[in-house]
Amino acid sequence: MNPAGFLSLRVVALLVFAFAAVAQAGSLNLNFRSQKETEAGSGKYHALSKPGKWDAKKTAIVVCDMWNDHYCRNAAHRVGEMAPRMNEVLNAARKQGALIIHCPSGCMKHYADTPQRKLAQQAPKVKAKIELQSWCYLDPKSEAPMPVKVDQPCDDIGKLRDRVRFFDRQIATLEIKLGDAITDSAEAYYLMKQRGIENVIIMGVHVNMCVLGRPFGIRQMVQAGQNVALMRDLTDAMYNPAEEPFVNHFTGNDLVFEHIERHWCPTITSGDVLGDGVIYRFSGDQRKHIAIVMAEREYKTADTLPKFALKELGKDFRISLVFADVKDRNQLPGVEVIQDADVILISVRRRNLPQAHLDLFRQHVAAGKPLIGIRTASHAFHQSKSGAPKGLAEWRDFDPSVLGGNYHGHHSSKLTTFARTEKGAANHPILNDVSDRQFQTFGSLYEVSPLTKSTKVLMTGNSRGVNGREPVAWTNTSPGGGKVFYTSLGHPYDFGITAFRQMLRNAIYWSVDMKPGDASGGCCQ
Repeated sequence: MNPAGFLSLRVVALLVFAFAAVAQAGSLNLNFRSQKETEAGSGKYHALSKPGKWDAKKTAIVVCDMWNDHYCRNAAHRVGEMAPRMNEVLNAARKQGALIIHCPSGCMKHYADTPQRKLAQQAPKVKAKIELQSWCYLDPKSEAPMPVKVDQPCDDIGKLRDRVRFFDRQIATLEIKLGDAITDSAEAYYLMKQRGIENVIIMGVHVNMCVLGRPFGIRQMVQAGQNVALMRDLTDAMYNPAEEPFVNHFTGNDLVFEHIERHWCPTITSGDVLGDGVIYRFSGDQRKHIAIVMAEREYKTADTLPKFALKELGKDFRISLVFADVKDRNQLPGVEVIQDADVILISVRRRNLPQAHLDLFRQHVAAGKPLIGIRTASHAFHQSKSGAPKGLAEWRDFDPSVLGGNYHGHHSSKLTTFARTEKGAANHPILNDVSDRQFQTFGSLYEVSPLTKSTKVLMTGNSRGVNGREPVAWTNTSPGGGKVFYTSLGHPYDFGITAFRQMLRNAIYWSVDMKPGDASGGCCQ
């Protein structure tokens, strides 16, 4: 065959490929998760998910620094582990018509003669809203400090490797196909503008460094005017649990995701593109999921519980926080997250929820999943005497039927109260390392006797000058068969009492059959 004939066949093949891509092009159905501050300056955020569609032909997927090795062996291990799932996402997105841009920074020499590299190079330079830099550092004027420290970010065990380049190309698991592009510079943006691409999905590593700072990273793409989303389950942070805030590596990831959702862009998951609904998890991520629901004003648990959770549970739990709406006390924005929770901690006082939202709590209990209640949870979902307002629902027997309690009032808050371990209960795992000595508590003593027969009292309390004692902590079994723990303690000052903190921490671990450290060991934690 003469060269002209060969060239014609090649052109035809490329045209067929192009038409096939267009024919299969469609919409990417995505669920965008973002963080909205409950009110200005509160430092508390609703995690909100909103469905949306992106035109695949106007979307690029940027694969950031998925190198074939790394000075941090655990980081390299995690790259290799998530690469197969990432490759599935790339294949699915290609079929829909999205442009795939591979960005293994510092490796352009390896790809110098490939058509994918030349595709990126041929895009004409265009002026962006900002001057695209080789790196965009954190600007305190536009975002808060990063939530994890990175003085020594590698979580390898034993002797650390030197911080040199152990990579020379992208990991081979990720297929680079005809029509893809390869770059590590502003060429990515030029190519997007040449193609009329407005949407950018970013995946790869590391989410607290290169994914944010590179010229094709989140900060600069957002500032350049692109619609950006991070695929949060196909990325990883450079974070060592031996550094602040001293949490599980994967909890460190979550903290960075929240930071990005607050200051830069929403996040999505691989299950959106693949349509299987799966949120990818690393094999080393053995954390249980606790959802903490806070909707009361008297005891300020919206301040105390998040701090308690990060410090006491951050090494072994994935933590979701749900706050009440500031303007509408009966709304819990983002409460849908409890559908995925292994255990719910409730700190709610007299709220009537929409039926669909209250049903989420009922479903959790019916499924036999554990539940923790503190303080006002004994009267969480109903008013004292009146019924639910029109359009809202109540769960009037939540206290006796689920918690096993019988709240019917409280003693004066002016009376000094004390608590101590109930006789014969000291060996219960919830009381491990909890002193059996009496200690002062704060807040009024709840009147709850008698409890249902299925309960086991762990701690009782008394008010000075009042005869008799009242249970202040006990366990129960829910109608669905799940473990239940309740304590009427929970005043802000109680969180400064070692015995209370230890008891609450133990109860949460007990509820999901875990011990501290169960989810924080192994090669990649």
